[in-house]
Amino acid sequence: MTGKGDREANSQQVLPPGETRLSHLLVGLSPELDSEVYVFAQVLPHQLAQLVLSPLGQFQEAEGVTVVLTQAEAEAAQLPHAYPCRHITLTVQSNLAAVGLLATVTQALAAAGISVNAMSAYAHDHLFVPCDRADAAIAVLTALSEAAR
Repeated sequence: MTGKGDREANSQQVLPPGETRLSHLLVGLSPELDSEVYVFAQVLPHQLAQLVLSPLGQFQEAEGVTVVLTQAEAEAAQLPHAYPCRHITLTVQSNLAAVGLLATVTQALAAAGISVNAMSAYAHDHLFVPCDRADAAIAVLTALSEAAR
């Protein structure tokens, strides 16, 4: 039998680390460009269990599981895939509850005509941009950070 204290100890919410102030997040963006080419693919849940993959990220949707993995890995697994892109990590440690970071970043990239798919993880935000626009995206993000200083 467990008491109230035991239940509270087992259900404690861990507050995510990181910055919440938009001005500080923008100053500290420090975007890092991964050298790999990534793609998006979709598999059915039962297929995912059968495949040996090391996706950078995945997301369950009604239509299947979206995986983000290297193009080389997708091709080796003979997975149909789309959107060859480069991965940019915003190395500033953002809090999951931070307001406005991705809105500001994606708006700046959109103004430069750069497509972006964004994902938030526990400590950092991640951007996927077309391969041929990766350097331009880094320039936009660097300028955005410098303008916030």
